[in-house]
Amino acid sequence: MDIRTALILGAVVLVAGAVGVAAVPGALDDPRVDDPPDRPSHLSVGDVVVEPNEVGGATADLDMKLDLEHRGGAAENVTVRYRAIDDTSGLLVDETTVPVGDIEPESTDPTDRERPTEHTVNGSLAVDREGGYQLEAVVYEDGTRQTTQSTSVSGVSALTPSYADSHVGFTDGDIWPTVSVSVREADDGTATLSTSAAVTNGGDERSENLELRVLVRQADSNVVADDATETVQAIRPGRTATVDTTVDVPDGYNYYIDVALWDDDVLIDETQSVANLDPQETIDANETVESVEFAVEDFAEDDVADDAADVVEDEPVDDVEDVEDEDAPGFGVFAAVLALVVAALYARRLV
Repeated sequence: MDIRTALILGAVVLVAGAVGVAAVPGALDDPRVDDPPDRPSHLSVGDVVVEPNEVGGATADLDMKLDLEHRGGAAENVTVRYRAIDDTSGLLVDETTVPVGDIEPESTDPTDRERPTEHTVNGSLAVDREGGYQLEAVVYEDGTRQTTQSTSVSGVSALTPSYADSHVGFTDGDIWPTVSVSVREADDGTATLSTSAAVTNGGDERSENLELRVLVRQADSNVVADDATETVQAIRPGRTATVDTTVDVPDGYNYYIDVALWDDDVLIDETQSVANLDPQETIDANETVESVEFAVEDFAEDDVADDAADVVEDEPVDDVEDVEDEDAPGFGVFAAVLALVVAALYARRLV
């Protein structure tokens, strides 16, 4: 083989090798350099909001809105589980799991991946309209718990059912009476009472016709002496109407005046007054009813990834000593007297 033929064969071999290297991905990569590892994902809870939705006579739906924060690499198969646990019995009342799916980083830049992105996850829990509950939100990634948020709600019974939700109610004034009672006429042991109730429309629209019912109960026997019903005409927004009724009762007794507003046989508001017709004894309206309000406490977060244990600090030693001193008052005086007695006995022996 001559030199020219050898050169041609060498060139062919070099071209074929270059084509093979280009066709094989990663053939030119340095085997000593490892691929950069995927950054782990990090999930946390930014905020959780609880608000009532549909409220019925026996149950209430509580909506939970969770702001899920994501940093780092992709998070796979993310789910959020919501649970409601009865405060008194500790029993599980309701549970729902909301699938979120895979959460991909919005940027390939490492710096951008450290900036959290938020994803809102909505869920709903149905609870009985009474007592209080512990609400829990647990975030899972591919079946592994990542973080937990919990809170408690109280006063669920104070939520007004949808069918009884009305902007019309009795006026709660500081000076002007909600219900005023006067004696219109008294004859032959019978007194005619005139009641005047102030009703306010606190809504933005004109109200529909309602029904006002008055029940008069004798204070000692609780026997209903008389009752009356009057139609409450439509009230303009922000206005107060006065509704008058009359009842006839035996004279010389004291009475409770129970007044209620009804909308298609649904009780929407009630109040009470008194009529003191007994000159020797008076009564007051029942004011022992305790007001209950719906309340949601702040959420507490338990980050499972950090696995940080709570540290309980011991009480200072000085405080313990102070408590012991308070539990044994006069101990120093007793010791002094005992020392004097011992000293006297010892001196007597010396004599």
